[in-house]
Amino acid sequence: MADGKRQPVVHTVTSAPSSPADDQDQRVRRYLTMMGIRVVCLGLLFVTDGWLRWAAIAGAVVLPYFAVVTANAVRPRQSGEIEPVGPHSVPGPPDAHRLEQ
Repeated sequence: MADGKRQPVVHTVTSAPSSPADDQDQRVRRYLTMMGIRVVCLGLLFVTDGWLRWAAIAGAVVLPYFAVVTANAVRPRQSGEIEPVGPHSVPGPPDAHRLEQ
């Protein structure tokens, strides 16, 4: 730069990993969804017959296993780095004018 002023460095945090609390919330939500589907399968046992009843039995028996396995599957923590955003990667209209100080 000709005048010696430095432009501020803008950082992005989109590459940062999710927090452990967010990861746990997502796993709990997935577990409760699968167990809710299991409750529906148990209810279907009383109102269906034939192949649909057998499918409901299979779902009621197998879903708890998958619900527990997916609830305990913790994602490995990735070391996210905060990367600076360059002047070319800042979104904005191409004809935008900058205010000089």
